[in-house]
Amino acid sequence: MQEIPFYMVDAFSDRTFGGNAAAVCPLVEWLPDATLLKMAQEHNQSETAFFVRTDGGFELRWFTTQGEINLCGHATLASAHVIFEFLDYPHTEIRFSTRFVGELIVTRSGDWLTLNFPAWKTEPADPPALLLKALGIENYEEVRVARDYLVVLNNQHQVEALTPDIHAMLPLGKMVCVTAPGDKHDFVSRFFCPGESVAEDPVTGSAHSMLIPYWGEKLSKTQMMARQVSARGGELRCEWKGDRVLIGGQATTYLIGSVFLREGEM
Repeated sequence: MQEIPFYMVDAFSDRTFGGNAAAVCPLVEWLPDATLLKMAQEHNQSETAFFVRTDGGFELRWFTTQGEINLCGHATLASAHVIFEFLDYPHTEIRFSTRFVGELIVTRSGDWLTLNFPAWKTEPADPPALLLKALGIENYEEVRVARDYLVVLNNQHQVEALTPDIHAMLPLGKMVCVTAPGDKHDFVSRFFCPGESVAEDPVTGSAHSMLIPYWGEKLSKTQMMARQVSARGGELRCEWKGDRVLIGGQATTYLIGSVFLREGEM
């Protein structure tokens, strides 16, 4: 029988029950993909992060309950939190190698962890009628697209008041990020996930790969404060550095335990 450490961490939050929860499992070596997926399904979180220590840092992968994904910000932050807090890691910088987006670096300064992620450029898009209808909006600033749709509204209240029909978004084939200038922050956002087990992601680090360049250009700023205004909510320190973005957040440990895998289950 193999015993695997298990952590649940609230990322982008300085308190329990805030931010975005992720499961994190340090591994000695990689298990079969089918086993990793079954574990993620058993944990039933939006993402489970798995990592393996290497000579140069750590290999990192992320799984939803449906399969492996190419990038996850909050689960990366949660993984770094586990390494810094519980794995006797002496440095202030972690280098993660990933399968889809290359090397990711996370640095620590006090209680804040900062993700160094690729910057995603958005392009103007004609909004599908289905998108606007599913969001229940008529007035908007603009719609852009990168990996996800980016819908820009006029103010924070519009973003907070949205009650979208998530199921109706399924034919779009993309996630949907809605954003606007913030009342007390440079910008706010929400992130909707049609077809996923979690309909609205509480705090989405990867979405800020496109939000930071967009708002940086719009506001003529390189450093910004953001808030994802979901029910749980989360604060993000943002910096735009050309083709990279820095995304800062805090993290709080909720649960520590063990996963037991028996012969024939791996």
